[in-house]
Amino acid sequence: MKRKRTTRGQDSSGVHLWLVFMKAFQALLPHAAQSIERTKLGDSDFRVLEALLHKGPLPVNTVGPKVWLTPGSISVAVDRLVEKGLVSRKDRAGDRRVRQVELTRKGRALITRGFREHAAAMENAVSVLSKNERLALLRLLKKLGKHAAKS
Repeated sequence: MKRKRTTRGQDSSGVHLWLVFMKAFQALLPHAAQSIERTKLGDSDFRVLEALLHKGPLPVNTVGPKVWLTPGSISVAVDRLVEKGLVSRKDRAGDRRVRQVELTRKGRALITRGFREHAAAMENAVSVLSKNERLALLRLLKKLGKHAAKS
C-alpha cells in the first residue's frame, strides 16, 4: 500500500492516523484513570454515576449502552451501586415494567465532587490545545466517528 504524504512529507494514511490516534488515547488514559481512581470508584461505576449526573434518572436498559456496558454488566454495576447507597432503582410512574436508576443524595455528592476533579484533570491534560484547536479536533473526531459507524 502506498503511503499518502502531505506537502510537508508527513504520512497521512489511514493506518498512520489510527496509530497516532491510539498513541494519543493511550497517553491520555492514565490522566483519566488516576482522577477516577481518586474517587475510590471503579471505571464502570464512575461512568454510570457520571451518566446519571448529566442525563438524570434513566431506565436501567438505556444506561448500559450510554456507558459501553453489556446488559449483564450494567445489572451487576447497578446492583453494586445500590448496595453502596449511591443509586436507587424505582418503578417509572405510569409504567411499572420500567425500572429507573437514579442518584441518591450520597451518590450525587460523590460524583459531583469526583467529576469536578476528573474534569480538572482532563482540562490539564489537554491544556496544550487552544480553544480553536479543540473545536477543530472535536469536529473532525465526530466526523470520523460518524463515518466509521456507517461503514
